[in-house]
Amino acid sequence: MREGSPAAAAAAAASASPASRVSMKTPGGGRRGTRRASSEQPPALPAPSQPGGAALPPRCQLPLLSPRLTNNSRVVGLLAQLEKISTEPTESDTARYVTSKILHLAQSQEKIRREMTAKGSTGMEVLLSTLESTKDLQTTLNILSILVELVSAGGGRRASFLVAKGGSQILLQLLMNASKESSPNEELMVQIHSILAKIGPKDKKFGVKARINGALNITLNLVKQNLQNHRLVLPCLQLLRVYSANSVNSVSLGKNGVVELMFKIIGPFSKKNLSLMKVALDTLAALLKSKTNARRAVDRGCVQVLLTIYVDWHRHDNRHRNMLIRKGILQSLKSVTNIKLGRKAFIDANGMKILYTTSQECLAVRTLDPLVNISSLIMRKCFPKNRLPLPTIKSSFNFQLPVIPMSGPVAQLYSLPPEVDDVVDESDDNDDIDLEAENETENEDDIDQNFKNDDIETDINKLKPQQEPGRTIEDLKMYEHLFPELVDDFQDYDLISKEPKPLVFEGKGRGPIVVPTAGEEAAGNSGNFRKGVVMKENVSPLGDEGDKKPSFMDLAKEDIKDNDRTLQQQLGDQNRTISSVHGLNNDIVKALDRITLQNIPSQTAPGFTAGMKKDYSLPLTVVTCSKACPHVAACGNVLFEGRTVQLGKLCCTGVEIEDDEDTEFASSMEQVSVEVADDGPTLHDSDLYIEIVKNTKSVPEYSEVAYPDYFGHIPPPFKEPILERPYGVQRTKIAQDIERLIHQSDIIDRVVYDLDNPNFIVPEEVDILKFNSKFESGNLRKVIQMRKNEYDLILNSDINSNHYHQWFYFEVSGMRPGVAYRFNIINCEKSNSQFNYGMQPLMYSVQEALNARPWWTRVGTDICYYKNHFSRSSVAAGGQKGKSYYTITFTINFPHKDDVCYFAYHYPYTYSTLQMHLQKLESAHNPQQIYFRRDVLCETLSGNSCPLVTITAMPESNYYEHICQFRNRPYVFLSARVHPGETNASWVMKGTLEYLMSNSPTAQSLRECYIFKIVPMLNPDGVINGNHRCSLSGEDLNRQWQSPNPDLHPTIYHAKGLLQYLAAVKRLPLVYCDYHGHSRKKNVFMYGCSIKETVWHTNNNASSCDVVEDVGYRTLPKILSHIAPAFCMSSCSFVVEKSKESTARVVVWREIGVQRSYTMESTLCGCDQGKYKGLQIGTRELEEMGAKFCLGLLRLKRLTSPLEYSLPSSLLDFENDLIESSCKVTSPTTYVLDEDEPRFLEEVDYSAESNDELDIELAENADYETSTQEEVLSDSDSSRTFLP
Repeated sequence: MREGSPAAAAAAAASASPASRVSMKTPGGGRRGTRRASSEQPPALPAPSQPGGAALPPRCQLPLLSPRLTNNSRVVGLLAQLEKISTEPTESDTARYVTSKILHLAQSQEKIRREMTAKGSTGMEVLLSTLESTKDLQTTLNILSILVELVSAGGGRRASFLVAKGGSQILLQLLMNASKESSPNEELMVQIHSILAKIGPKDKKFGVKARINGALNITLNLVKQNLQNHRLVLPCLQLLRVYSANSVNSVSLGKNGVVELMFKIIGPFSKKNLSLMKVALDTLAALLKSKTNARRAVDRGCVQVLLTIYVDWHRHDNRHRNMLIRKGILQSLKSVTNIKLGRKAFIDANGMKILYTTSQECLAVRTLDPLVNISSLIMRKCFPKNRLPLPTIKSSFNFQLPVIPMSGPVAQLYSLPPEVDDVVDESDDNDDIDLEAENETENEDDIDQNFKNDDIETDINKLKPQQEPGRTIEDLKMYEHLFPELVDDFQDYDLISKEPKPLVFEGKGRGPIVVPTAGEEAAGNSGNFRKGVVMKENVSPLGDEGDKKPSFMDLAKEDIKDNDRTLQQQLGDQNRTISSVHGLNNDIVKALDRITLQNIPSQTAPGFTAGMKKDYSLPLTVVTCSKACPHVAACGNVLFEGRTVQLGKLCCTGVEIEDDEDTEFASSMEQVSVEVADDGPTLHDSDLYIEIVKNTKSVPEYSEVAYPDYFGHIPPPFKEPILERPYGVQRTKIAQDIERLIHQSDIIDRVVYDLDNPNFIVPEEVDILKFNSKFESGNLRKVIQMRKNEYDLILNSDINSNHYHQWFYFEVSGMRPGVAYRFNIINCEKSNSQFNYGMQPLMYSVQEALNARPWWTRVGTDICYYKNHFSRSSVAAGGQKGKSYYTITFTINFPHKDDVCYFAYHYPYTYSTLQMHLQKLESAHNPQQIYFRRDVLCETLSGNSCPLVTITAMPESNYYEHICQFRNRPYVFLSARVHPGETNASWVMKGTLEYLMSNSPTAQSLRECYIFKIVPMLNPDGVINGNHRCSLSGEDLNRQWQSPNPDLHPTIYHAKGLLQYLAAVKRLPLVYCDYHGHSRKKNVFMYGCSIKETVWHTNNNASSCDVVEDVGYRTLPKILSHIAPAFCMSSCSFVVEKSKESTARVVVWREIGVQRSYTMESTLCGCDQGKYKGLQIGTRELEEMGAKFCLGLLRLKRLTSPLEYSLPSSLLDFENDLIESSCKVTSPTTYVLDEDEPRFLEEVDYSAESNDELDIELAENADYETSTQEEVLSDSDSSRTFLP
């Protein structure tokens, strides 16, 4: 016995002086069962019987422990005795006795088992040491039984504990020694295999150890020689299944005939040997995961055999008591169909029809859902891969770039030979290459290890912001004229009079369609403006420099010196309120108490409405027709000279005017009008919109205007809850897809819309829906009628790209009410979507708009998002093979006959809408109160202007002190809509702009605090042409901020130039924020930049402790979490990743030096916390978020001002509030949907998958629905959390 060991000490204590103590260490680290030992010698134990019947000899008798001694102390004493005698071969009888007593205690009490495996206990070491040294069979069997008891009831922790003590190696060696006997003891083999099968999965090196020790063939030969001995074969099969988890072992076993051996055990329906059958099937499924074994099984006709066996069990298992066996057969089929040869054999054996039929018969029994789900997965996998029915995956529209990039996906796109078929499926070309040779490198060290995020930047030197001018001072002077506020002396402005000026209306005689929208925060009306006070004309940065003024580069130093002197005055000015604006003229409001689509006579003064009233009757001339309606025909050719702009056809059989007596609806609308239209003139003007559209340049040269953009949108007066998805909806949809293959005669397969065919004629049949997307921001490429009321829709790629399909916006007409139409958008690329978590698409009904309900509503039932059978070519997937597209499917019941309806991914917000809103804001503001400039930052590739907006408060006077205070206000730089498909960003920006231009006291105070520089749409071309992600250059502009090309990325180049200019003149913005949308997460949240938190997430806590960092970057998100109901602080992240080093957020932080540089992400779906929990998000909430962001900036100013109150410690509690989440981001490729957000998988009953940022494909084997979780959709791993 080893001297000084805990067991030896305990043994000595058990027989020592009366002062001795006997104790056992407990899991808590304390001592239990301590007692004073008696001074008298205890009487001798009688010699008990052994299992073999022999009595222990007298010399082996042990001292009898007192009855007062606890069981814990008894085990300690027994273990100590065992350790003492384990080194003495002559003590084998005593060892048998001691181990039998320990076995009895372990079998009878969980407490004993728990404490023998507790941290600090040496019991396991003593048992293993004895097992390794003993030559006695009975002692070995006793110890093995003890180990089985210990690991059987303790779950994985105890098995891992045994592995950590070296148990697997000792047991494998014992197996080797036992196999050398001429006739191995059956009981010994059963016990060894049983315990190895339990601990093997917990040992990362078990497969290698087993192969090196030669255990594979020992177990395999035992099965071959004892096929009828089910008691021995069962644990052997369990261990074979563990061996097979290692691919090299699996191939080795396959070569030795293990697959054929399994088919000798499994067979048709039988009530005998069910446990053996189940284990054999599980082992077979594990073996067939090896492609080598799968091919061997296919060559021997095993696919047909498995299908036959499955049908037999399906027919005879009437009471469904053997579901696990049926599931095991399906798991084997799932494994063998992972290879192309297996899928072909499955199809040839009529497997699709067999599994389809059996799964449909199982639908009635909920407990059989696992069988239905696995059958569904197998059928989807074996469904023949189809190419998209397109001539090319490149966009239907072509735009020639001024410069072709030297590298990257766009360069590859241009370098493709014209004869290359970029749609063809190449996914299985290399499917059968054997990658599992015997000499395969072992990678088991990497298996089960914690995922390490290599994307997180770990170099602190790279993380530290380093201001880099990038451009020369002389070069940056081109932006001086975009900052006139820094040099203007305001001598030409009337800044004295504070009286409100009369409201003057401008425009044509024809009245606008008024659609009020506004956020909640605005308290006043901003309709007062003075005609005749004109701001300076807009100037392009690349054009004339306008009036020559002193260079601000030269004046910067002088102005900066005045900061301290003017700071108190600035803070004082915050508290001033302007009380000169009170609202719209009451007579005008009374005159405009209805929404109208009728031409207003020219003598009627047009104006703005402040809300919708009860009277919703429309003076419409209603005619029964099948062509364009007279009351909208005037919007066509006859109105305009030059370029023709038309509204689409509005077919109707009579507009359904709602009853005016609907008091409930009227009262609800009255309530909404108070909330929505509380801030003066609305920003929608249909006539103005048409005029702006005429000057908007699109690649397809659109000549139509979508009705929703013409009519406008107001938030509906009702809540729209997140949709609860019915159980099993995905498998139902997949089954309907599989029916296309089984019942091909039912498929119509008729093209009803095709952008690629310029000569395509729309079918005239009355029972076919009509489609259109030839308008601004529209995206629909092709529509195929598959069944009478089911249509497959294909989206257009981003221009100069061959992917990025997610955004859709299209028109449908010719519908019949009461008919369920199914739409399938079949070429989506993201591997998950909020459509799987309660989000619905949006629909806009023209007839509803004519009935005074001009709003987008969430619609659709049976919505899901799943991987389909259309294959992405390697050209489309950047060289990756085997990628598939995904389907968004939803079912619609239209409320009106022959309506014109529009569907969209999210609330559309076009470039022309932005220009209209900016023009309305400019014409409606009070120039004595608000400093507003609308400049042109630059021109886009297609010749559209990129607007730049400047907003602040006018100086109190043109006195020197007031001008200095004006010039020294800190800047806030905002941008939005760099990704065209994230339309919610524009709605948030609309809320911000409206709030900044409102006349509420807080808005005035905010304007007095800051100068706002805003680029509300960074990607106008992408928005106009219906792109989802890219500009016309075919590149994600939010990956170009590091080195923007002025020819390919002009908006980014000049937006960065503005920030570089501010840095050069020592006027760094206090805050930079880029508004985005997030397709996979709920709520609104922010991404920022922090060195400390980035290092923290690398698990290098020592390094993070050395970092000293101002935690002020957390202030604004914390403020927003308190004041904005949609904002969620726990979703925010401040980690900097390598893959995001070219995004606006990181570049502005790292290169420009703005500490508070953020991306603000708004959900496309809804909220799962706060006031809006359980509701889908709408434009009202998005605009409110934009207004709340402004309020957050006002509070930030007060918190960060040195003369204001000090910052509460709770607001910046960095350590306690650090976001706890593991970083598991893999670097995206340029071909994958890499976005500004991480993948996010919610805790829901099903999963299917997105980031908006990283599109990481997960294992195909995960996209089926299970019974334990309500539903599992395609391709996700819920155990991983990804940070941006």
